[in-house]
Amino acid sequence: MRLPKRGEKGFTLIELLIVVAILGVLAAVVIPNVGRFIGRGEDEAADTEFSNIQSAAVAMMTDNQLETLPHPILQANATSDMGAFPDATSDWAAVGGKTTDINGGSFGAGDKEGYVLYQHDMTGDTDNSTLVNYVATQTTKGTYSIDAYGTVTQETTGYE
Repeated sequence: MRLPKRGEKGFTLIELLIVVAILGVLAAVVIPNVGRFIGRGEDEAADTEFSNIQSAAVAMMTDNQLETLPHPILQANATSDMGAFPDATSDWAAVGGKTTDINGGSFGAGDKEGYVLYQHDMTGDTDNSTLVNYVATQTTKGTYSIDAYGTVTQETTGYE
């Protein structure tokens, strides 16, 4: 090996090849793992949202002393609107639905109808002053259906 002359700078070809080989090995190990972590995060987010919706539905049914839902949302009508989930209808009086609140008071014309997870009207006060949110936002990424007994099914995750 010859000694560099005064003023010569730089790397030898072997040094450069070793650095490129090390970078290639690192890239071969890191890139596939990053792709797996990204996909797993989306799956976990969908699972968490589903769990939150199921827990909120159980809490809403418990608070309102419901054993069954009068108007569950079936698979064909799955929704991401928690203001209409799990049990919203446009005419409660016609179907004999939610006529009294948990305290036995009658719902009036200004009250919101249905048993819903977002902006649920707890009491018959006719001014919507006691609206409860069982979920944090009105819309979800996934779509959901629910049977009469409160079992939620995630129809889409929103990450397809």
